[in-house]
Amino acid sequence: MKKYILSLCAMMVAFLGTAQETGSILIKNGTVLTITDGVKENTDILIKNGKIEKIGKDLTADRSTQVVDAKGQFVMPGIVDAHSHIALETVNEATNPVTSEVFVGDGLDPQDVGIYRALAGGVTISHAMHGSANAIGGECETIKHRYGTWDPDDLRMQNAPRTIKFALGENPIRVHGEGRRITPSTRMGVEQVFRSAFSEAQLYKKAWASFNSKKTKTPPTYSRRMETLVDILDGEIIIHCHSYRADELLMLMNVLEDYGVSKLCFQHVNEGFKVAPELAKFGAGASVFSDWWAYKFEVYYSTAYNAAILVRNGVVTSINSDSGELIRHLYHEAAKTQRYGDLTDNEALRLITINPATQLGIGDRVGSIEKGKDGDIAIFSAHPLSVYAIPQMTIVDGIVRFDINNDDQDMRIDIDPEEKFDDTFINLNAEDEERCMQDVYSELFLGETSHSHAGHKH
Repeated sequence: MKKYILSLCAMMVAFLGTAQETGSILIKNGTVLTITDGVKENTDILIKNGKIEKIGKDLTADRSTQVVDAKGQFVMPGIVDAHSHIALETVNEATNPVTSEVFVGDGLDPQDVGIYRALAGGVTISHAMHGSANAIGGECETIKHRYGTWDPDDLRMQNAPRTIKFALGENPIRVHGEGRRITPSTRMGVEQVFRSAFSEAQLYKKAWASFNSKKTKTPPTYSRRMETLVDILDGEIIIHCHSYRADELLMLMNVLEDYGVSKLCFQHVNEGFKVAPELAKFGAGASVFSDWWAYKFEVYYSTAYNAAILVRNGVVTSINSDSGELIRHLYHEAAKTQRYGDLTDNEALRLITINPATQLGIGDRVGSIEKGKDGDIAIFSAHPLSVYAIPQMTIVDGIVRFDINNDDQDMRIDIDPEEKFDDTFINLNAEDEERCMQDVYSELFLGETSHSHAGHKH
């Protein structure tokens, strides 16, 4: 009996260690933008133990349930950012063109105030991504913005599909070809990195199959890198690929088709409008910027109509931030598609809700206000596509994580009294201009820059 009790206690501790905190809340009298079932005026939403239990009028709840009056306000699903680097201290393992063995989820930082700032913009979920220094980078992590915890595990969205970062174009070429004089040094070389890696993974898989069927006696050498690549080939991991040029979009789709891989979402996709029918035919998603381009040569040509053209061609499209600042303004970014492309209210809101959720493989759990889905909600003072809209409250799993009226002025968890801030801060660090290349520039080029400045007086 004693052993049984000890085992039961151990199981309970293990369960409590992995269970995520949830809450119950009743939101009343709001204009509810469901995304999938139209707009419902003067409607209530009851969230029970982190899940949406009821949607209707004149709903009631027990006394233990928090009640929020949203009269005159707009209630929408929590915003989902399909491309972010918040909650991460390290982004790039820039030591090899293929680093599929690494996982950014091992380095989550729950104390990053960027999580709270994202909540202040109505964002409840983001895709914490590896950077774009490698043709095949590391695995990413889909996180819930449960700000206030000290435990990195609390950020993880349990049972979210695995994702991995790929990259095309200048970044892997510059880091490896120019920086280390190894493949790839051209766009042709980037393609061959993919083909070589997948071919090696096929041989690795075949070798293990031979050993497991007892056709061979000696097992192959275990490789975490190859294991991950095999999982991509087997459809267990969704590829999210940094990309700009239309020719390279076509290239990667051709490569993946040759190896039987279909789970793909392109990131940035500035020239996606040129090959929108091809993207739709393949089934690739597109997670785009609303109006960022010309910040380097391969992004010289783009258009603010990109998202609308992709949507009109049947591509599952989202708008992402790739920025700790822009993540607070994704509802503004979505609104730009009404100026450039004349999308409807619902089409524009889908770009930051159900569409990115679908791209991350979690569309059955979040991204719309439906019974049974997670209680992730953002409440705005006006319609979220209005320039006058101000986020009022952001709820994650039924728990209020941002409240404009009641939160403290300084929401940093870990405050450094010696930290200095310059009100007129000017960004002179190229590393900050593109978070996808964080951790790379200083390693590759700092010595060269220092050398080039030697002997100069400043």
